[in-house]
Amino acid sequence: MTSQTGQAPTTDQISRAPKVLLHDHLDGGLRPGTIIELARAVGYESLPETETDKLGIWFREAADSGSLERYLETFAHTCAVMQTREALVRVAAECAEDLAEDGVVYAEIRYAPEQHLDGGLSLEEVVEAVNEGFRTGERIARENGRRIRVGALLTAMRHAARALEIAELANRYRDSGVVGFDIAGAEAGYPPTRHLDAFEYLKRENNHFTIHAGEAFGLPSIWQALQWCGADRLGHGVRIIDDIEVADDGTVKLGRLAAYVRDKRIPLELCPTSNLQTGAAASYAEHPIGLLRRLHFRATVNTDNRLMSGTTMSREFESLVDAFDYTLDDMQWFTVNAMKSAFIPFDERLAMINDVIKPGYAELKAEWLFRQTAVTSGSKDSTS
Repeated sequence: MTSQTGQAPTTDQISRAPKVLLHDHLDGGLRPGTIIELARAVGYESLPETETDKLGIWFREAADSGSLERYLETFAHTCAVMQTREALVRVAAECAEDLAEDGVVYAEIRYAPEQHLDGGLSLEEVVEAVNEGFRTGERIARENGRRIRVGALLTAMRHAARALEIAELANRYRDSGVVGFDIAGAEAGYPPTRHLDAFEYLKRENNHFTIHAGEAFGLPSIWQALQWCGADRLGHGVRIIDDIEVADDGTVKLGRLAAYVRDKRIPLELCPTSNLQTGAAASYAEHPIGLLRRLHFRATVNTDNRLMSGTTMSREFESLVDAFDYTLDDMQWFTVNAMKSAFIPFDERLAMINDVIKPGYAELKAEWLFRQTAVTSGSKDSTS
């Protein structure tokens, strides 16, 4: 996309730009210091490191393995310290605060309630604690001059058998902070069709859901998520690139599945840094997001797991700006895509786009115009 500014945004502008996040795991975004404090509080003694900086490094290095299965093992430690109401409230509040500090104005954060029952909480108590935390984090962010809205996605683990139960839970809390449903976990051997009863239930209830698909397993996972299960969005979906052929002369041919995904404007919850860690892409410059953006797929930018990937939304965009020479217009395009694809009512999405996102980017673009005016004026003065 050709920007009127014609220049890459600065690090400061990327940080200040309004951003929308659709794919981020609550148990993948804890502050290392919080993990250590919560571990001490509950007597969890299996942390690999007990110093904040070292623990953060450990998580990133353990996740940076090129294996999705190894990547998922790191969650044993974060889930272990998220088994009490107080811990869940704190983690959710800090999540909202951290995202707001990074310029995120709307986020959908996913977590699996079934993974937080070891301390005796019920599924309902887990959901209510996380919702309370998000509201607390929104309030603290507002008091600090930031604005963010956070919705929860309830996730069922695809290797378990509680998908329908979690789907029903998501539906009960749909007017109390929960905006949709998801399934997650290792794709290989656990196709989304194992949970058709949950998806059929949600469709009957006119509710929203996304499915982790096309991250590690490929096109069959995407096809099943869409054509059997009826997913509204694809969690990752990066392997749709396998159905796109690029000839030596640069011409592109889309297979029928890729064409369907583009034609139907099915949102792709792309997570560049995470994809590098799990081997779905070799580098930012080689990440399929570049081609998918050029072909006008409904591509969005996401963090997946901020702790494990050592990332933020700003860092994701910084990497893409460096790799593809993206401008503020490109950032706005990705952000509007994400907001269009959110699981909140249409009028609220439209208001976020028109009253928050577009004005925010317009202000950032205006800085270039005034800066250019100042430079031109200064140049004329020096030669007069």
